[in-house]
Amino acid sequence: MAKEMAKKKSQDTDKKDVALGSVPDKEEIIAMYREMLTIRRFEEKAGQLYGMGLIGGFCHLYIGQEAVVIGMQHAITEDDALITSYRDHGHMIAAGMDPKGVMAELTGRIDGYSRGKGGSMHMFSTEKKFFGGHGIVGAQVPIGTGIAFAMKYKGEKNVSLTYFGDGSANQGQVYESFNMASLWKLPVIFIIENNEYAMGTSVKRSHSTTELYRRGEAFGIPGKQVNGMDVLEVYRAGKEAVDYVRSGKGPYVLEMKTYRYRGHSMSDPAKYRSKEEVSDYKEHHDPINSLKDWMIAEKIIKEDALKDIDKDIKSIVNDAAEFAKNSPEPDASELYTDILLDE
Repeated sequence: MAKEMAKKKSQDTDKKDVALGSVPDKEEIIAMYREMLTIRRFEEKAGQLYGMGLIGGFCHLYIGQEAVVIGMQHAITEDDALITSYRDHGHMIAAGMDPKGVMAELTGRIDGYSRGKGGSMHMFSTEKKFFGGHGIVGAQVPIGTGIAFAMKYKGEKNVSLTYFGDGSANQGQVYESFNMASLWKLPVIFIIENNEYAMGTSVKRSHSTTELYRRGEAFGIPGKQVNGMDVLEVYRAGKEAVDYVRSGKGPYVLEMKTYRYRGHSMSDPAKYRSKEEVSDYKEHHDPINSLKDWMIAEKIIKEDALKDIDKDIKSIVNDAAEFAKNSPEPDASELYTDILLDE
């Protein structure tokens, strides 16, 4: 019994040391928490504005999936690029885009990142190396692969993070991209955000093989399945994949097992899953609360400091909402701008 207890204690210590050793310092762990919470509060506010009629069209919230993009962003440099699908607000904030500009775009205002013309699914920032959310399912995958091709062609040592969902994983253009990326050893990491239901159908009912990280095997692309509800695990897997790709070995596939708390979009009642299932994820697997509890247990931060962070983030998000409300709508003449580049 004593040996078993000693072995368990050793294993627990190893887990803690691995977690702490996987991130440069405690300040970065706190930064991860802050950034995940910023995405959560921003998305909650966006949901409110949508309900008030201030956001039109489609709106896909990222609530529950925050650990994926934050863990990956901390595994790359500011010179690396990312591209994703229409569930994109979290990626924008993770990339360092101003919440005011993002919220203004959501509400169709002139101060938005696409001057009010793109809305939820179509904004980008070349300054932050964020190459857009894309409305067509899977269409961003060949674009992200093309970005990686450009990086290699120019002799850069950068990486393209190309995000897509479990529903997109069955798209033909994804496999065309896999083939070209492997053939030319492009520096791209294909990140499958597997939130289990795509647009509303369980992965178990829509995929012949549910281990999505293995989808690259036929093309010689290695892959790994990751607990996408644990930001530190995402970070560790991300660093491993980034090091592999940056060394010139070619592409890598990461399947992030995650979960969205809301429906596919704001118009989705999500009746295809039980309330008990959603509650279980919120209570036992929430990426933000899990990190919060761990930080307190490891004495990385105190409760009072966490409350201050929450208060500060609420202020930032509220300011973003007010900024968006007060920003003017674009003039009709904007319909004719940004459609032709004169040189």
